[in-house]
Amino acid sequence: MKACVIIPTYNEAKTISGIIKEIQSHNLDVVIIDDGSYDNTFQIARDCGVAVLRNQGNEGKGASLIKGFDYAKDKDFDAVITMDGDGQHLPSDIPYFTRLAQYSNSGIFIGNRMSKTKSMPYIRVLTNKVMSWLISRTIKQKIPDTQCGFRLIKKEVLKKLKLNTSKYEIESEILIKAARLGFLIESVPIRTIYRGQKSQINPFIDTLRFIRFIVRELWTTKS
Repeated sequence: MKACVIIPTYNEAKTISGIIKEIQSHNLDVVIIDDGSYDNTFQIARDCGVAVLRNQGNEGKGASLIKGFDYAKDKDFDAVITMDGDGQHLPSDIPYFTRLAQYSNSGIFIGNRMSKTKSMPYIRVLTNKVMSWLISRTIKQKIPDTQCGFRLIKKEVLKKLKLNTSKYEIESEILIKAARLGFLIESVPIRTIYRGQKSQINPFIDTLRFIRFIVRELWTTKS
């Protein structure tokens, strides 16, 4: 399976070089989308010799992923893998996704961190459980960790998705729209490393944005 790894980044100068090099050891292409970083993330990624796209400002994770997806759709990849650039997702887990994707009919494979949450901040555990329950009910597929950004999306799914959210709702939008298109979504157990990083997610603002998005999607379905 020929896949590229898409990593949206914002001020990840401390971690991005190591992540890129480890991914390259798996013989995978890497696409970095720098979301208006004010550190030297962009230059470090370019020095690693990978494709680097750059937003003019801080447009959001959704906007960055859409830009990466558009880039990948013009290439001959069988799938894209999305990862975060802060070191919480381990490149050594990538083979779990690619091996499963080769033999499964599912269209999306999403990481599941919820079996081992000891190191995960409590507020993150609670938020993930609530959102995962709601989205699983919405799409009628059980997904334990809908907010995990470590995913493999097959080419046939990517080409049919019409995405338009620019922030963190993109994680949910992908799952809801893929399910509506009839694609199965499969979970993959992964490890997640928390080193006390400050999350870029605003618990209040982003939760409200998520709720507004879900309500809109449910209303669209009923209409």
